[in-house]
This record gives sequence, C-alpha cells and structure tokens, in this order.
Amino acid sequence: MTNRRRFIQHSSLISAALFSRSVLASPLKSLAYLNQRPALNQRKFSSISVDNYIDKLKSQIKDKELAWLFENCYPNTLDTTVEFELIDNKPDTYVITGDIDAMWLRDSTAQITPYISFAKEDGKLAQLIEGVINRQKKCILLDPYANAFYKDESKVSEWSKDYTTMKPGIHERKWEIDSLCYPIRLAYLYWKATGKSFVFDQSWLKSIQLTVNTFVEQQRKVNHGPYTFQRNTYWATDGVPLSGYGYPVKPVGLICSMFRPSDDATIFPFLIPSNCFAVVALNQAAEMITAIFPDNPLAKSCKMLAAEVDAAIKKYGIVNHAKFGKVYAYEVNGFGSFNLMDDANVPSLLSLPYLGYLQSSDPIYLNTRKLILSEENPFYFKGTVGEGIGGPHAGMDMIWPLSIIMRGLTSTSKDEILFCLKLLKNTHGGTGFMHESFHKNDDKNFTRKWFAWANTLFGEFVLHANHHLKNLL
Repeated sequence: MTNRRRFIQHSSLISAALFSRSVLASPLKSLAYLNQRPALNQRKFSSISVDNYIDKLKSQIKDKELAWLFENCYPNTLDTTVEFELIDNKPDTYVITGDIDAMWLRDSTAQITPYISFAKEDGKLAQLIEGVINRQKKCILLDPYANAFYKDESKVSEWSKDYTTMKPGIHERKWEIDSLCYPIRLAYLYWKATGKSFVFDQSWLKSIQLTVNTFVEQQRKVNHGPYTFQRNTYWATDGVPLSGYGYPVKPVGLICSMFRPSDDATIFPFLIPSNCFAVVALNQAAEMITAIFPDNPLAKSCKMLAAEVDAAIKKYGIVNHAKFGKVYAYEVNGFGSFNLMDDANVPSLLSLPYLGYLQSSDPIYLNTRKLILSEENPFYFKGTVGEGIGGPHAGMDMIWPLSIIMRGLTSTSKDEILFCLKLLKNTHGGTGFMHESFHKNDDKNFTRKWFAWANTLFGEFVLHANHHLKNLL
C-alpha cells in the first residue's frame, strides 16, 4: 500500500504526468471552471442540506474561481472518502484520508467537523457523523496508542514489523496526543450542535477512561509507560531514539507525545500545542460526562488532569524570545530545553484559538503568531508563488495549504483573511483542489493530489470568511 512517505516521494512525477495530459495542457480559464465533483451516482454520500448550501453560497460569491474551488473542495470528504453502514443496528462510518486507505483519528474528525452545523436539520448526515463517533470508539478501544486504522479489523499492516505492539486492524502505531483529542472534539461539537446524547454510551465512556489512563501513563511520573516505537527506515523522522522511548523528559505534569500530528517524530517529547489540545479535550469530556452520566467520577478525573497539564504548560511551555517577548515553545523537555518553530499540521501553535485553548487576542499567542509567521520559524517558507508554514514531513520549501487556511481561520484582520484566500486561490496548481503541500516557487510541484482534510477545511474557511467579510468575497 502507498504510504504518506512514498506518496510524497513520487507525487511530483505522477502529478506532472497527469497534468501534461489534462488541466495544464490549456489555460485554466478555458476550463470555464467545470465542476470537478464525482457524478452524483459515484459519490460516497450525498447530503441535500450540504449541497443546497453549496449552491446558495456559490451563487453569492462574486469571485468565480473562488466559488469553483469551494464547490469542488467543501464536499470532498462526503463525495470521496466515507463508507457508511449499519453494524449491529448501529451506524458505522469509515473515513479514509484520500489517497491512503486508512482512517486516522485526527483526519477523520477534521474532515467531518465542517459538516456538523447541518446535522440538526439533516438526519441522514447526523447518522453519518454518529457512525464516525462509533468507529472512533472502536479504534481507541482496540489500541489507544495507534493513530491509524483499517476498516477490516483482521487486516495486517505493511508496518506490522515495526518494533511496537502491532495488532491486526491497525495501519500505524505512532503515539500522538492529538489522536485521542480529536474524537472528543468531534463528540463534543456534535453534542453541542444537536443535543443528541444516545450515541455516547458505555463504550464511549470506556474510551474516555482509556484516554485519561493513556495520558497519565505518558506523563511518565513513575516510569516510561508501556509504549515504545522503532522502525527500520532511512527517514529520521519515522523513528524514535533511545530504544523507542524518545529523548528524556523531566516529569512535570506535561504529556509525552512521540510523534507530531504530521506523523513525524518529536525532538522534545512534550509537544506544547498537543498538550494544549489535551486540556481543551479533557474539559470538554468532563462537561459531557457531567451532563450525560451524572455523578460519574471520571468527569472529576478529566478536570483535574486538564488543570494539571494547563498549569505545566504555563510554567514550562512559555519562554522568552529576544525579539518577540513571551512566546509558546513548540516542544520542551522540562529540563529547560525548548524548540521554537511551528508545523503546518493541527494541532499547531497557530491553531490554538481554533481549537479553543485561548482567544486570538491573547498577548502571548499574538507574540507567538508573529514569530511563527516569520523567518524566525525555520519552517516558514516564502517564495515567488506563496508563503506559509510547512514542516519536515514534506521537506524544505514546501508550503502546506493547511497552514494558510489556519492562518485565515485564526485571524481577526479582514485584510489578512483576504490575503489567505488569495494565496489559496493562486496555489492550487490548476487542479481546483487543495493539496498537502506545494513548492514555494511552483504550485504545480505539489504532494498528494487527493487530500480530503485540506479540501474540506478550505471549505470551512470560505464559510468563515463569508461570515466575517460579508459581501467582500
């Protein structure tokens, strides 16, 4: 099976071959912005409420190319990546990332979240989202340390020889804090939007307990915990040093994450944006448990752990920068070492207001934002076609549309939001879709032709921009 790394290596060649025969053979305008969605009978899932809203908003957007991009991208998850069925009379939804036939807990939540606002009025869509929640519960109960899973729970992964405890049904077992935060985010946003709670049963409660247990294990107050990971690979960011436990940390209350949400190994295991996300998720879980399972002690456990992690973030995760003042570090180790950067994948430092950890006006966040959107961030790239944050995963000079989208979603400036929309409109490589990354000097040199997270989040950004900019689009 093609994996993320192999896809990145080969995608530029593949894309060039495809484009030479199609889109780039003639100017973009000659396409007349033809709809790039699959035919109706070939779509994985159809939502009347989503389709009606697409038609409505498309007719209101004055910029025809932007309207075209929105129409192509926003429904991409529903059109191409979901598989819905009833299992034991309960909804079950498997969500692939796009070009990889595996379900990431992170990506599946991020791909589905932009449709939640329609769930209250659209019972079919609500059932699809409930199916994702049910599938995520099963994944966590299978292994809380895994990040990606198969629909077929008997399938053996190509990564089965990794030096970690692999099981059938698991695609990859990279421990990332955010993998356990995202399912809580989906559950919470769905609960808030619909008021429905029947999907949150005893198995859901068990998944939350397992999440708390895993977080506590990875605070490493007693020992390293049960998780290790090593892989035979020449990609340094695909393996974890020191027998698979990572570089040492001082147990200060923060949670260790061996991998970033990019699936790249951390340098210092206390990954600050992911710890911030854990604080938000634990408090959301506590609120839900209090309302749905009154007097259950797990709610108190969630709140206490959230408070401990939050206090540790404020004590160890904030450092002084010579130019920008107090800023959030990307990674720390509790001994005083820190890594100043940001990565395009979410959770990121840039995304903290989007995730609900703080307000966009927070002074330390604003200082951090200035840092990470400048050349002081080693993974901020600026070229002739665009600028934005990338990361080690796709390599140097490769900008991720996710970072441009997140910059817009967390901005309070109309000019900056318009700037981000223009960047995205000008860097889709003539395809009508977002990609994982593109070269700062050539948007036709990109990775991942089919990346549903970026597509759907772009749609969410257009909705956000339309709300905040009124009639400026």
